[in-house]
Amino acid sequence: MRREGSPWQGMDTVFVKELADHLSSLRMIVLELVIIGFAFMVLYKGAIETLRDTTAEDPFLLLKLFSLSRSPYPAFFYVIGLLVPILAIVLGFDAINGEHNRRTLSRILAQPIYRDALLMGKFLAGLVTLAITLLCLWLLVIGLGIFTLGVPPGGEEIARAIVFLLITLGYCGVWLALAMLLSVMFRSAVTALCVAFGLAVLLTVLWPLVLAPALAQIIAPPDIRYELLNLPTPSTLEWQTVLSRLSPFQLFIEAVVAIISPDTRSLGTIYLEQLQGAVPNAPLPFAQSLIIAWPQMVGLIAATIVLFAAGYVAFQRQEVRA
Repeated sequence: MRREGSPWQGMDTVFVKELADHLSSLRMIVLELVIIGFAFMVLYKGAIETLRDTTAEDPFLLLKLFSLSRSPYPAFFYVIGLLVPILAIVLGFDAINGEHNRRTLSRILAQPIYRDALLMGKFLAGLVTLAITLLCLWLLVIGLGIFTLGVPPGGEEIARAIVFLLITLGYCGVWLALAMLLSVMFRSAVTALCVAFGLAVLLTVLWPLVLAPALAQIIAPPDIRYELLNLPTPSTLEWQTVLSRLSPFQLFIEAVVAIISPDTRSLGTIYLEQLQGAVPNAPLPFAQSLIIAWPQMVGLIAATIVLFAAGYVAFQRQEVRA
């Protein structure tokens, strides 16, 4: 059957309606307040109290709000990496199967709204909702840092903080696309939610910390000569790095570290020849830090595209009649 009109016809209607639903949803408001409150507690107890003992001569004082930690509180960016999947999954786990269960999907598609427009409108609405939440949190962190530290940020600090915000948004896109893919695959919203949270635990905790190191030791067994010196075997360490990067959480952490820690020179194994001629603790230019983080940023974007495309193909082949 030939389609008439633009393939994205009706996407703006879906986008506006879904965005309004997200922003006015009680569950989203409660979840956003909980996440912002928890992030601010970690920020205040971890970074701000530590920075009060730091001199204002540090050129990247504001960036340390995102990277400093104080036991038992982790760094702010690490907490964001753990909380973002929860927010994105809650937004997308019932995007399609919710319409199925309410018997409204066939009625929506009976209008001049195509499936690709419906899916794209829901995805963009969820991504914009996440962007608004992250932007508010980002502005509150910057404002709190200026208020408590009394030091205005420099231009490079702001640029790095903006890139940190964009990387976080790309990380949101991965989990939102995954949640929407599961909402297409499973008719039950509860099943989609459970599978999504299970994958979140697997990819953020179990894979980089347990499974990737174990698989690396199987693929490249440790060398006894390095073990006698209490050193990791280079081949095992390289395999562990490669395998751990299959996790979007690991890609996010590495990209953020390269941006908000200007003295980071490498995200993989560092060899002695790489340190020759390097000035210890000297910050890299912003462009160099961006180059180091670029592969991880591209990986997050590629993962989002692949997951969204998989959801699109599955949705196109799905029966939608009530």
